[in-house]
Amino acid sequence: MQSRFENGDSTKLVISDNKQLSSRLSARLSEPAILDLTKRLIAIPSENPPGNHYEECARTLFEELNRLGFDHVRREGECVLASAGTGARTLYFSGHYDVVPAQNRDQFQPRVEGANLFGRGSSDMKSGLAAMIHAAVAARDEGLLSTGRIGIVLVPDEETAGPRGSRDLDARGLLGRDGVGMLTPEPTGGVIWNANRGAISLRATMRGKAAHVGRQFEGVNAFERSLPAIARLADIKREVELRETQQNIAPAAARRSILLLGGRVEAGTNFNVTPEFCSFTIDRRLNPEENLEEERRRLRDALDGFEIEVLQEEPAAATSAGDQLGVILSCHTASVTGKEPGFEMCPGLLETRFYAARSIPAFAYGPGLLTVSHGPHEFVPIRNISQCALIYALTAAEMLR
Repeated sequence: MQSRFENGDSTKLVISDNKQLSSRLSARLSEPAILDLTKRLIAIPSENPPGNHYEECARTLFEELNRLGFDHVRREGECVLASAGTGARTLYFSGHYDVVPAQNRDQFQPRVEGANLFGRGSSDMKSGLAAMIHAAVAARDEGLLSTGRIGIVLVPDEETAGPRGSRDLDARGLLGRDGVGMLTPEPTGGVIWNANRGAISLRATMRGKAAHVGRQFEGVNAFERSLPAIARLADIKREVELRETQQNIAPAAARRSILLLGGRVEAGTNFNVTPEFCSFTIDRRLNPEENLEEERRRLRDALDGFEIEVLQEEPAAATSAGDQLGVILSCHTASVTGKEPGFEMCPGLLETRFYAARSIPAFAYGPGLLTVSHGPHEFVPIRNISQCALIYALTAAEMLR
């Protein structure tokens, strides 16, 4: 099977069905070894928030990378970095080891049931970490990294916008050096995410003065003072949710831009007391075609007079599906799984945005399923883990040959 991609003004040929190479890599990618690492990671309750057991998880990953013979294994704060191969051209395999809080503690006891591995983080995304680490080892040991290297980036805090993870590395100039591409094994459910929405998440608080209802004239009702701003925000909501992205995303309703009002609302202390405060959240999710600065200004103008706490503020990002890395990834995904993957926009944030901001092509593809991630019965199909590892190894070989 062959396909073509555009790279500047030239057209290059990608060979995506090298059965002999696939067989050699598959032999190196031992499913028990990948599964064992996944289980050990699931057993560490690295919940975020608040950031539990980060040190234990980072230490486990650091020791595993050293055991597997990676080069330049080091800690940068709570991040773990390493590389495989030589040369400056770097294809980054990046993933996060934090997980959302569990619904019960049993989720940190990994268990195999039939063809699936259950546990918190099994889908998002500790199975992906194991897959990409072993993919890098297989590509290195097979001698496939002749013109560059794989950069391993393992970070915390992805679930809360990355302040101790990718954002910290980015601020220190340690993220994406010499990058020719980036892959992250998010639970994409068989598709490739080449874009993500941006986010402006705020908590707005209006202040007033408490007074007994019988003497409310002595108080200032913070709830009533908030109503004009809420009406302005409702007008903005009606307008922005008519906008639709040109990125591919299903179903059709998901194409619309988003403004969620009142995800969390608090006011007052009792029914018979004038509320001295009124607080509510605004969660604005931007499509890649929208301008972060403009949308931020509109929200702040509507909230004149409020105290504003910024919960997160992140840009949207997109990489063309026709980029060299995207085409190679798609070809090898089809050859390994037997199914041509579609390209879609992730409905939430992705850490691909940090790389795309540096003009580094970045895509998400992983073994997990978004439909079960973060839920009480999170699982990953075991077969998907080894397939993802093979896809990553083949993609790296193609990019760095």
